[in-house]
Amino acid sequence: MNKPEYHRHYRVVEQAIHFIQRHFEQQPTLTEIAEAVYMSEHHLQRVFSEWAGISPKRFLQCITKQAAIDALKNTSNLIEASQSLGLSGTGRLHDLLVTCEGMTPGEIKEAGEGVAIEYGVVATPFGEAVLAWTGRGICYLQFIERQEQEVINDLYRQWPNASFALNNEAAGKLSQKVFASPLERGKIHLVLKGTNFQVKVWEALIKSQPSQQLSYSQLARLAGSPGASRAVGTALANNTIGYLIPCHRVIKSNGDLGNYRWGVERKSAILAWEHAQV
Repeated sequence: MNKPEYHRHYRVVEQAIHFIQRHFEQQPTLTEIAEAVYMSEHHLQRVFSEWAGISPKRFLQCITKQAAIDALKNTSNLIEASQSLGLSGTGRLHDLLVTCEGMTPGEIKEAGEGVAIEYGVVATPFGEAVLAWTGRGICYLQFIERQEQEVINDLYRQWPNASFALNNEAAGKLSQKVFASPLERGKIHLVLKGTNFQVKVWEALIKSQPSQQLSYSQLARLAGSPGASRAVGTALANNTIGYLIPCHRVIKSNGDLGNYRWGVERKSAILAWEHAQV
């Protein structure tokens, strides 16, 4: 598929997701969804399934508030089970798919001095993104909401003293590993740049499973700081490695999806895609 068509299909799916979210209480039919995005039912079914991994009807079932509330209840049971076994978190109950390490305060202070960063613009199942990495691992993955250059400039600001090299070919190959299903243990390494608390929150998220959805309070418990729900929200807002640090799995305790820095439609698509993989 060429790039313009790839981008156009993502936008159609984004519009379909937006329509489903606004009207899920009325349980719209495939015909109604297709009419809302000016596409035939057959074509929408195919394009939507390619992007989200499931049909529009199955997606509709996944995003109902009751489904989200049930997922939160299951997460609570998993947390309790892991604690009753004397484990530090749910990540100990299954193999890690992604490994990570936090930067030292000294490295953060140097702002990337002496670090060589390669980056590229890649097509993902959830729209275009800027992906960057060092010799130690992936350090940046941001979906492009508006202008490509804005996201690249943000990468430069995150690492003001680093040297940069554009490498779209290598970025494309790395992106295929990132969005492979399933991921292989230890195949992807992340370099985390944040405060000690932020790193703990991000590590707790990395250890969560695709089938989980977490409330802010549940994530605070997993990070070892019960009651720090507001600080958890700040940590999520400072996440610069989207998808791999899965802040899309964090929803409100009442089942509402809540905010997402790259758009609630994209958040819904990722959650449904993960659900389909499981």
